[in-house]
Amino acid sequence: MAGPDGDITADAGARRPWKSRYRRALVAGTAAAALAATAVVFFLVGSAGRPGAVPTVRPTAPSKGPERLTVPQIYATLAPSVVSIKATGSGPGSGTASGTGVIVNADGAILTAYHVIEGAGSVEVTFADGTSSEAIVVAEAPEMDIAVLMPSQLPAVVVPAVLGASRGLSVGDEVVAIGNQLGLAGSTTSGVVSGLNRSIAGGDDSPDLKGLIQFDAAVNPGSSGGPLVNVRGETVGIVVALANPTDAGTFIGVGFAVPIGQAIGVGASRPPQI
Repeated sequence: MAGPDGDITADAGARRPWKSRYRRALVAGTAAAALAATAVVFFLVGSAGRPGAVPTVRPTAPSKGPERLTVPQIYATLAPSVVSIKATGSGPGSGTASGTGVIVNADGAILTAYHVIEGAGSVEVTFADGTSSEAIVVAEAPEMDIAVLMPSQLPAVVVPAVLGASRGLSVGDEVVAIGNQLGLAGSTTSGVVSGLNRSIAGGDDSPDLKGLIQFDAAVNPGSSGGPLVNVRGETVGIVVALANPTDAGTFIGVGFAVPIGQAIGVGASRPPQI
């Protein structure tokens, strides 16, 4: 069925039950369309080019700051590293999808959710300072719903996110999610880790996802690819999905993120153990 702005969406009611519960559907159309949407599922928007060179994605140094930051401090720490992403289809009449990404090294490599850019003919990223650049997909792992983008032009100041040890997370740990929910840039929500090592069925042609962090900080269409952050201001996961027992693609209490230790290995010659 057609979604906002003519984007193609999956018909959740006609597919297997998992599809209505676990959806990698945190992409949105335009801000206005996203605010009006009540059921947003996979936006399929064409095909993206693939360059030959793949830069190594390296983890940044652990945080040296206070053991615990407030939510405003966490947002101030991460905001310069978070980008908004617009992916446009390659075919005639193709729509656009939007999501979030996070800069993870000094070269400007951006981690995001694969489904944000899946099939895109062109990708544009907008940095925290308001500047924009075309970007290319330099690595992808659909089985983890993770992709790496490289912008053609960097902002005047590149601020990589500090990456944390996702292996050190415990149920009950406080976390913050930052993204472009419903087209609203820089939206920030907080909650706790509510489960670890979760597996969710992909449904249709999408692979199942395993080893996920479950959390209850609110995420919605547009949040995909954004960072999940611990109280030290370290990125510990990349947001990829939400659970909803209805056909709506909106948050009702359960989100999922790929642990950063898995995500950072996409595009790396040897995945780091963090």
